Amino acid sequence: MVDYDSYGHVKIVKSPEHTTTVMMAKRISELAGEAHNPNEIRFTSAFPVLYSQDRMWATTLMVDYVSGLFNLDIFGLCIDINGIWAIDWINKRQQKTLGGIQLSKNPNYSWYGNVLMDYALRNANASDWLLIEDNFSDNFRFNGKLGPADTLVISPSGHWVTIDNLMNFDFINILVREARISYSDLNTFLRHWRAGGSYRLAYIRLEFEMDTDFENFDEDLEIVETNEVRKYRVEVEGDDTDYEIQGGYSIQRMDGVKATINYNLRRLLMVVWHADRN
Repeated sequence: MVDYDSYGHVKIVKSPEHTTTVMMAKRISELAGEAHNPNEIRFTSAFPVLYSQDRMWATTLMVDYVSGLFNLDIFGLCIDINGIWAIDWINKRQQKTLGGIQLSKNPNYSWYGNVLMDYALRNANASDWLLIEDNFSDNFRFNGKLGPADTLVISPSGHWVTIDNLMNFDFINILVREARISYSDLNTFLRHWRAGGSYRLAYIRLEFEMDTDFENFDEDLEIVETNEVRKYRVEVEGDDTDYEIQGGYSIQRMDGVKATINYNLRRLLMVVWHADRN
């Protein structure tokens, strides 16, 4: 189940890509041209619509009704800055961790918005995926941890992600767009990974905001060029497809696990060759 608070929808889903609207909440002011009660239900040809002065009340009512009707826990939550209240509400109403959380785009930002998004990131616990689509302000900083979960996507505004953030992300798959990670930071991350950090990581893709010059890797990383062509599979943003990584550089973790690194001025890709995946 996904609660789209911003749009007033409650949806039953098999996956984030396949949804069906079953109920909708709208503000009572949208019932124009007639007298109406503070809370009113109207039926369309497709699904009922609940009109209310208090959309938080209407949303929780709908989610409770649908989850009780089908005897389901809430699986996913898709919200913008106005729906952050739902994180605590869901954490209190069920023991099962959410499967996925999507923090959607916000048109305007203030210091208060930064505070709310910091709170959301610290409390957004999900087992499968965390999709952060927010437009963060230039001065936004986050010093907490994210994960553990399967997939993290930060798009489009990944400029706030620091090297410390990257080393504190506990995910199998990571995609960060508009990153401002420097070349020296990347060496730091590789040193962290080589020593056993980010142990579950199988795939990371950084797409840089500006051209990033790659010089020689630090010698202690013992990175060597390779012309190997290998296939890997990754599920990011609903895409579960086999890909090829051609050539690049090979790096080995202290426990013997290897990874391939491929990069250009605007992108770095690293695939880790775990025995049980990739």
